[in-house]
Formats: sequence, C-alpha cells, structure tokens
Amino acid sequence: MPDSAPITPFTLDVPQRELDDLRRRLLATRWPDAETVDDTSQGPRLEKVRALVEHWATDHDWRRTEALLNDWGQYTTEIDGLDVHFLHVRSAVPGARPLLLTHGWPGSVLEFRHVIDPLTDPEAHGGDPADAFHLVIPSLPGFGFSGKPRTTGWNLSRTAAAWSVLMARLGYTRWFAQGGDLGATVTAELAARQATEDIGLAGIHLTMALFMPTDDEARNASPDEQVMLQETGYYWQQLSAYSQQMATRPQTIGYSLADSPVGLASWIYAMFQDVGGSHDEHGDVERLFSLDDVIDDVMLYWLPNTAASAARMYWEASRTGWANPGTVEEPLTVPVGLSIMPGEYVRRSRRWAERRYADLVFFNEVARGGHFAVLEQPDLLVADIRATFRAVR
Repeated sequence: MPDSAPITPFTLDVPQRELDDLRRRLLATRWPDAETVDDTSQGPRLEKVRALVEHWATDHDWRRTEALLNDWGQYTTEIDGLDVHFLHVRSAVPGARPLLLTHGWPGSVLEFRHVIDPLTDPEAHGGDPADAFHLVIPSLPGFGFSGKPRTTGWNLSRTAAAWSVLMARLGYTRWFAQGGDLGATVTAELAARQATEDIGLAGIHLTMALFMPTDDEARNASPDEQVMLQETGYYWQQLSAYSQQMATRPQTIGYSLADSPVGLASWIYAMFQDVGGSHDEHGDVERLFSLDDVIDDVMLYWLPNTAASAARMYWEASRTGWANPGTVEEPLTVPVGLSIMPGEYVRRSRRWAERRYADLVFFNEVARGGHFAVLEQPDLLVADIRATFRAVR
C-alpha cells in the first residue's frame, strides 16, 4: 500500500530579477587569456565558451524551458527528511507501464527531454502503443529543484532507497528503471534491493556498466576488450579531474561555481566536450548538442544554486565506496538491458556483462553516441529501452 505522505504540485516561476541578475553577470565576465594550444587538451577553448555565453545572454529563452517543465507536470514530496522534486508524465495509453528515469552529473531531468514524448506516446512516433510508459523522472538529492542535504549520508544507495519509496508512494507496484552515469549506479542499486526487499522492480536498462573487470578478465581480455581497458585508463588519467575535485573538495569548487555563471557553464561544458559523442566526435559540442540544450542543463544548476550540493554526491560516494551492484560472485538477478555507446569511456563487453547480470535480456553496441546517451541519440535509446522491457512484459 502506498503511504499517505503528500505529493505536492510544483510550478516553476523564476523571478525576473534573477534572470536579470544572471544576464548582468554574463555581460560583466572577466575572461581569462586564451589557451596556448589549438585543441581542447587544456580545457574548453575560449572562443567556444564566449560564443556560448553570448548566446546565453542574448538569445536563450528560459521561459520556454520553464513552460516545458511545467507542462510535463512537476511535483515534490518529502522522503527520508528531504524534498524530492520529480516529473510525473502519465501516458494516455491504457496499460502503460511505469518507468523510473534517473539522470547523472552534470545532467538533470532535462536529460530526458527528447524521449518523454516517444516513451509516453509511442504510436505518435511510429511505435507500438504496447510500448507506452508512465514516466517518473526525479532530480537527484542536491540537484535541480530537489532539496539540498544539510547533513552527510545522502549517497547513491540512500537515493535508491528513496526512489523505491517514491514509486510505492505513487501507487506503482510493478515498474521498470533506467539510468546512465550516476543514474546507472542508482538503478543498479535498485536492482540489488529488489533481490532482498521485493520493491516491485521488474527490470532495468543501463547505458553504463559500472564495474571493473576482474584480474582474470583483464589478463584474458580479447583485442576489443583490451581497447576498452585502455579507454577507461585514458579517462581516469586525462579526463577525470572534475570527479577527483568533487570527490575530495566539493566545497572548494562550489564557491566558484555558485558565484560565476561562466565558471559553472565551462565546468559543465567541459564534460559535454570530453565525453559527448563517438570518439571521433569528442570536442564537437556544437554539432552534437544544441546550445540551448546545454544552457538549459546549466540553468538547472544555476537557478537553484545546486553546483556545490550536487558535487557533494561525489564526496559521499568516495566516503562510502562507489556502489557497484552486480559482481561475479553476486550478479544482479533482475532482467537487465545494456546499451553500449561507442564514445563511452567506460565500455564493457557482453561476456563481462553476462557475469554481473544473470538475466541479460538485451545487449546492444549502439551505432553512434557517447556518454550523454539519451540526450545525444534519443531515437536509438528509445528503441533499446522498448526492446529491453518488451522482453520482460
């Protein structure tokens, strides 16, 4: 039975003075010197960030995005002492199934903006009505318009526990879950909980398989698997400074990100640059994403001032250990679908995945795309999500 805690409609209406203050800050930016290289090895290039900021200050329309969020249906509810913000987009299709979508960092509920309509109304997008879903899309604790934890302990495992409460509170007794990045860990944690608590989770879909191969697997890696290990090593050695900073000193970087919209935008832009797209597309942000999509994502950190609170999720994870549900010794037993993007630095082979996921019902090496899978390749990911959960009707 769902509990009786209230679910409150949430309407977003950012005061105009906050948007005016943002524009003033953007126009008053004190810019650094340009990089001394002709590539992105020192970080986002000055000309690219300046172009983004010019668009932000002159052409970006926040009210359009605000209306979009309100039209989808936003709500808040208190779980474990924290206000949780979420979208709840119900399908009009009879028999639609509930699907929980969890974003990562530097993502937000807007990460799913291009898949909401196809997932809730598949027939209108060339699909089968039997593949329709009711969508529940929460903001992670400390992200977006969810509450900011005031004490330690809000890690990814506790988040998964909160999500199971949320689904029960909405009256869903059998449901599915999907996620990438931090959302993949939360989703896998939910699958681990299902094995011991029967929370109603019927299957999951991931765009990241967050496990490291065993020593034996690494020693016996195929040529393709050796490339995967090399790519993961490159990521940790060259691209993971943001993760190490937020895992060790989130408050330090928080001061800069809270005070400077350009600092925040460049911090997030760097991730779109470094891990977006297939490997031959890394760095080509403007071709892979619309500037408005990137800016909208930044706005969901700027407006609620959540850059520091979101960064603390990495600190929490580093203290309790990065959750890694699904091991060779204790594989996940719920049905799992896995989409492997060619540009993802944490790629894993099917045979490795089969040892962590006892019921791997779907596995696809997607034709193109990178870390921001659902935002980059919505059509391809919608097809994979449908195929995964079609297998576990």
